[in-house]
Amino acid sequence: MPEPAIFIDKLRKAYSTVVAVDDVSLEVPRGEIFGLLGPNGAGKTTTIRMLMDIIKPDAGQARVLGELPGASRRRVGYLPEERGLYRSLKVLDCLGYLGELKGMSRSAARQRARELLERVELGEWGKRKVDELSRGMQQKVQLIASIIHDPELVILDEPFQGLDPVNAEMVRGLIRDLRAQGKTVVLSAHEMSLVEMLCERIALINHGRVVLYGRLDEIKQRFAPNALEISPPQALDGWPGVLSVANYDGRQRVTLAPSLQPRELLQQIVERGLPLDRFERATATLDEIFITVVKGDGDHAAS
Repeated sequence: MPEPAIFIDKLRKAYSTVVAVDDVSLEVPRGEIFGLLGPNGAGKTTTIRMLMDIIKPDAGQARVLGELPGASRRRVGYLPEERGLYRSLKVLDCLGYLGELKGMSRSAARQRARELLERVELGEWGKRKVDELSRGMQQKVQLIASIIHDPELVILDEPFQGLDPVNAEMVRGLIRDLRAQGKTVVLSAHEMSLVEMLCERIALINHGRVVLYGRLDEIKQRFAPNALEISPPQALDGWPGVLSVANYDGRQRVTLAPSLQPRELLQQIVERGLPLDRFERATATLDEIFITVVKGDGDHAAS
């Protein structure tokens, strides 16, 4: 097996009497988009800061691209939760300077900045000062700053913050581009629907501990309710074993009692000669899984 992009073993960090990160262990495979999730104050940003060598752990160890945190800094791109652009500089000058700090030549940094500004539809704003940009524009510039040096690993803390749906889709496309180039992306975000579209694996942290970890498709299957999605919608209210029916987007979600198997409902539909184009098991959304686990409904942590 290739060495993971990130390896964390029993990492711990406390501030006075508050344990921010408590015995966290996980791995991030290379070449994947990995979601680091959790409610506010769960320990996500503290974990990221230890990976970036901004703060030191009290116990445990971590490796980033096979090296100690900090040693591989130029191979890592980091979008921090607290943004840090030079607001009085012109956008192109700011990005060029940040690229030089990552070891790029001035000409290479400015050329790369121009290309990325065009990619996020900010090509005409390169000569404007940073503080003239809207919040969403500044967010996209900050994202460019994190990847300008073509890093192997990109860690993005709340990359969709302040973005409207159009720009969120643009940033999502940029993240997919990074994945297609063989980069590893660690994504910490609150927008569960966006994470669900992007991530192959996730770790859910709550109260400083990993409470859910693994492949997203396997986790969704594990949390799958006893429910079906069918189309076209049918008049199933009141059928034996049907607990609830909800219609949306031309489909119908049918929640079944534990005693009723999906094949039994299918048999009833066929026997009554009702039209049926789609019949499949429903999966839990990441929002639903997040709420279930954070509320503490059972022990769902994966090994």
